Amino acid sequence: MKPSRLYERVAGQIAGKIAAGEFELGARLPSERELAQAFDVSRPTVREAIFALELDGLVEVRMGSGVYVSARSPRGGAAVRIDVGPFELLEARRAFEAEAAALAAQRIDEGQVAELEELLQQINDRLAEGDIESSERADQAFHLKLAEATGNSAVVEVVSSLWEARDRSPQYRLLTQKARVAGVNPVTDEHAEILSAVRSRDPEAARRAMRMHLNRVFESLLKATEVHELEKAQQRIHATRRKFLAH
Repeated sequence: MKPSRLYERVAGQIAGKIAAGEFELGARLPSERELAQAFDVSRPTVREAIFALELDGLVEVRMGSGVYVSARSPRGGAAVRIDVGPFELLEARRAFEAEAAALAAQRIDEGQVAELEELLQQINDRLAEGDIESSERADQAFHLKLAEATGNSAVVEVVSSLWEARDRSPQYRLLTQKARVAGVNPVTDEHAEILSAVRSRDPEAARRAMRMHLNRVFESLLKATEVHELEKAQQRIHATRRKFLAH
């Protein structure tokens, strides 16, 4: 079967170049910007392709340096199961959950508001304790409870399926590991704004708050996985220059 996902096609083409020796072992791949231009795709798509190659053991990502070829074929002889890409998943969540929040604002009852308040408190408490995993589980429960507040079983099914895709995706798990190392955690203020809009029965404010929240998640995860090749190279040059001039 031909790859159906855009990032999967990009990963396949890069893997083919590695296997053919166009990218030598130990060589640094072109920058993310150059790859995006070469394949005519967005930089998040390139990032997803690199995740897939990293999971297969074909490349090694060195923060502050670049992406290097580490093997010609996948470890174990077969590629890791490909699943939904982290950034395309976030785009889908933004589209569906923003509308779910708007609908929930029109239909939520006081009992459901209380449940969301309790989940928000759990996010806060677990985060304060340094229990990031528990805080993330409360975060997920908050989003699913909000979907339930729409009273629409189809909305609940769609939102639940998006979170299930997130949980099963090897690429998203890798992204989560990188994000935790970079200090990306649930942001309680954004959840509080969503809850405030829903509690006020303001659909437009709820939609806007959810979109802003998921936009921020998207941007923070992009930043957390940025290699910063040029920036770091420039820092090394400046450091070398300062050291030289000091003598």
